[in-house]
Amino acid sequence: MIGPRRERHALSFEELDALALPVADDGVVIGVDSGGRPAVLGLNRPTAYDVTLVGGLWTAQVVALRAAATGARVAVETGRAPAWTALARSAGGGQQCVTLHEVGRVPPQGASAGSPVLVVRDCGMRPPRGRVVAGPWQSVLTLLPYLSPAAPRLLEQSALVGVQRVSPDEAEQIGRLMNLPRSAVDALPTLGDGVTLWCTGRDRQFVMTQGTEAELGLLGAARRID
Repeated sequence: MIGPRRERHALSFEELDALALPVADDGVVIGVDSGGRPAVLGLNRPTAYDVTLVGGLWTAQVVALRAAATGARVAVETGRAPAWTALARSAGGGQQCVTLHEVGRVPPQGASAGSPVLVVRDCGMRPPRGRVVAGPWQSVLTLLPYLSPAAPRLLEQSALVGVQRVSPDEAEQIGRLMNLPRSAVDALPTLGDGVTLWCTGRDRQFVMTQGTEAELGLLGAARRID
């Protein structure tokens, strides 16, 4: 059967640019950069990926929720389970995609390309060395509420470091550890709630994370201090 006939659509060579699509790494949208563009954190990787966040529980929980929304399983190692209980119950629409574990008791997760895992370590100022470490399709995010003696080791080992508002003294230390420019060091003590400086050995980007309506209803407004 001959279907309905449509006029052909044609573009000139000069008009082809209008069809360009933004293509970037897939992952978790953690906010917007200074230009208002989406900032994406690629957590599901075939190689080990360690992330350290010197910041608040709120931001770590938003990352966990959004990772779960992309299909990752989230294992939370924490000494303050009550702070994570509501999130674990609400995530996944009834499916257990976020599990809570005592410090040092995270079992092997069996991560794979079809079932990637994010391990969130919320273990205080001096997190012990984890039994479950980053590996193929299993990323590890370590949350530090403030700078601590464990921070230099963690920052050095991490592929990505996030820093939220810290004291001027902490900003100076982080600046030396991460080789930050003076402007970034001066900005760290003044950052608003929900703003994070994400940096690697070469790149740095300020990102504003704003909760969705569902996230705000579950976690409350963005905050640096818990």
